Amino acid sequence: MKIPFFKPWITKDDENAVIRALRQRWLTNGPNLEKFEKRFSGSLRSKYSLGVSAATHGLHLCLAGLKISPGDEVILPTFTFSATADAVEYCGGKPVFVDVSDDSFNILPTKVKQKINKKTKAIIAVHYGGQSCDMNELMKISKKANIPIIEDCAHALGSLYNSKKCGTIGSLGCFSFYPTKIITTGEGGMVTTNDNKLYKKIKTLRSHGMSILPSEREKNASWEYDITQLGFNYRLDEIRSGLGLSQLKRLNKINKRRISLAKIYSKILKNTKGIITPITKKNRNHIFHLYSIKVNDNYHLTRNELFQKLYSKHIGTSVQYKPLHLMSYYQKKYNLKKSDFPNANLLEKQILCLPIFPMMTKKEIDYVVSQF
Repeated sequence: MKIPFFKPWITKDDENAVIRALRQRWLTNGPNLEKFEKRFSGSLRSKYSLGVSAATHGLHLCLAGLKISPGDEVILPTFTFSATADAVEYCGGKPVFVDVSDDSFNILPTKVKQKINKKTKAIIAVHYGGQSCDMNELMKISKKANIPIIEDCAHALGSLYNSKKCGTIGSLGCFSFYPTKIITTGEGGMVTTNDNKLYKKIKTLRSHGMSILPSEREKNASWEYDITQLGFNYRLDEIRSGLGLSQLKRLNKINKRRISLAKIYSKILKNTKGIITPITKKNRNHIFHLYSIKVNDNYHLTRNELFQKLYSKHIGTSVQYKPLHLMSYYQKKYNLKKSDFPNANLLEKQILCLPIFPMMTKKEIDYVVSQF
């Protein structure tokens, strides 16, 4: 690819952080993880943060912490990656899909209301592309029905809603550090909460359901421990924690760069007939984890034709996402009706995510948009 869809920004400092981690005695449950969690909390202004081996595992822990079990329903948008729904099924719960907005691509609170019943035990709000959901309306629903909200912040590290950081508004937040994300640890993620009980429960679940972790044993000079519940091996190791610490230092710079690049894209593309550029809704920012355009019928090519044209010019793009109600597994298992998701159906035909990454240059953007 002349211009890849994404390119991780790995600096010499990042490399040195990994080397230092490899040379220390603890390679898991050590000082890097503790520092990373504390600094992540400080960055978000959340009380607690827990590093996890993947964001999918983080979502699973969030749902397990809320005691989601067979027969329980969890409402989530159809326009998301499968991990959001997969985590519900890991707990034996049923994902209940709802449509999204046709402009922000985020979950529609009005559709959430319609799906709430006695079996509803949680709502997952996915902040698509780097812009917050309408958290004011979702929190009203949450409080009235006494149903907790998990914020899926895989795209939203640094995103704001009414000056509050995404991941600190609902009961729990979950972040991804996959290579395409705002910061990366290769694989990995972080769970955030302001609830001490949830924090303690998830911390125990993260490491086999152990009442005392190895590092805590050392501090307490005791080898006694207990398995208090069925847990998981979802720890974030010291190597990736070290990389995360180094990357976190550049968070503001990374997001400012993404916003700047998005402005260049939008300025050039705004008058292109048939191309709809991203919008930023009231009371929130947009950090542009994704720069997602819509290709409508007024454009001289279909979305698929444009996708192929850009590929032929060695430009990486992506379609995020094919809605989950169109995926064979979920469609067949829950007998989902395509007609229930008109906005997501249209987005599936129109959405195209253009390359955007911190070290991208204006020259590279010019090359991308010259193909339109």
